[in-house]
Amino acid sequence: MKASLFSLFAIVSLALSPSMHAEDGWVSLFNGKDLTGWKSNVTTEEKPETKADVFTVEDGKLKISGGRAHIFYMGPDGAAKFKNFELKAKVMTTPGANSGIYIHTAFQEKSWPAQGYECQVNTTHTDIKKTGGLYAVQDVLNVAPSVDNEWFDYYIKVEGKHITIKINDKTTVDWTEPADWDPSKTLKNMDGRKLSEGTIALQGHDPKSTTFYKDIFIKPLP
Repeated sequence: MKASLFSLFAIVSLALSPSMHAEDGWVSLFNGKDLTGWKSNVTTEEKPETKADVFTVEDGKLKISGGRAHIFYMGPDGAAKFKNFELKAKVMTTPGANSGIYIHTAFQEKSWPAQGYECQVNTTHTDIKKTGGLYAVQDVLNVAPSVDNEWFDYYIKVEGKHITIKINDKTTVDWTEPADWDPSKTLKNMDGRKLSEGTIALQGHDPKSTTFYKDIFIKPLP
């Protein structure tokens, strides 16, 4: 029995990259040191004002600053996908910042991700759609539940067709995708806003926007 348990432990250890550590089912997506497991589209984004170093690691934080681009979690094998899951992260906006956490998405070389939903990050940017909303689907309007220059807890759960978002443990979205959901009929240029499966992406919005992320964990669910 001891040998079998040791073998199982070895297999699990090998399956996790140095940036991933499972604890009570939670797996770390960001190691706080570098961008291992992540892939950005900053070199192919067709926005001339976008800086080459939009995504950097600074004092254990993932800093997003310098233009429109996205960074996708690819995992140790480059093919990370999640269907049902819980995700939690600590996020901090700066004045005028705009960002987002995409779910059920996929890597693409340019533009806004066409696949999946965006969970909004915006405390004081001019966009009226604020932190904690499911962008253009169930928005938090005008007043954000977050404060600039302060860390806040961002929680997302996807289970079946149900999406829950909480900011600092307060529910901001409790939405079930209808069986006949057709985003092309209600959302302009957002045909891919639907649940299927996919990875996680973080958004860099514009050259004046700076947002920080840390302690990014995911827990796959059955």
